[in-house]
Amino acid sequence: MAPPAASARQIPLTPRRWTRVEYERLVELGLFHGEPLELIGGQLVVAEPQYAYHASGISRLEYAMRAILPPGWTVRTQMPLALDDESEPEPDLAVVPGAPGDYDTAHPSRAVLVVEVAESSLPFDRERKASLYARAGVADYWILNLVDRVLEVHRDPVVDAALAFGWRYGSITTLTPPAAVAPLAFPARSIPVADLLPRRLA
Repeated sequence: MAPPAASARQIPLTPRRWTRVEYERLVELGLFHGEPLELIGGQLVVAEPQYAYHASGISRLEYAMRAILPPGWTVRTQMPLALDDESEPEPDLAVVPGAPGDYDTAHPSRAVLVVEVAESSLPFDRERKASLYARAGVADYWILNLVDRVLEVHRDPVVDAALAFGWRYGSITTLTPPAAVAPLAFPARSIPVADLLPRRLA
């Protein structure tokens, strides 16, 4: 006679998916104790640690972006973006319409530019986050790739059922110094790529 364990029906494990409303409620209740989490496609993901090199990339991005933005736009760094009912990422930088006070009671749901600064998170930012942002209609998505010291510019969202969230970017351009880049929303205002890359220690 086979042991009970061998004859028992195996039930596959299913991860618990969270909605954005549930996630925001847990944050309000302080259940995560300030742990750097993001809600991506219903799953909680731990954000990449901020070493000095990574933090410098974010600071450089913010400084450069604020310098070129016309009135009526706000730069947000590492703040929630309410993309859909199951996703609330916290991109390293997002450019959203309006003034800071416009988001006193709710996070913005759309951005004209989203940027991630990537070291260990580079594969995740290129694949899952790119698919997520493309699905949400983010027309301009940049990855400040600190591994290869380049800026990857992702544009033209297109449907692709093979990807994590069913979308991808049809155009990906890799820029290195001395190239410059201009946001799609502000084509006359460019930033030298070299200004975005932190210096490496010798």
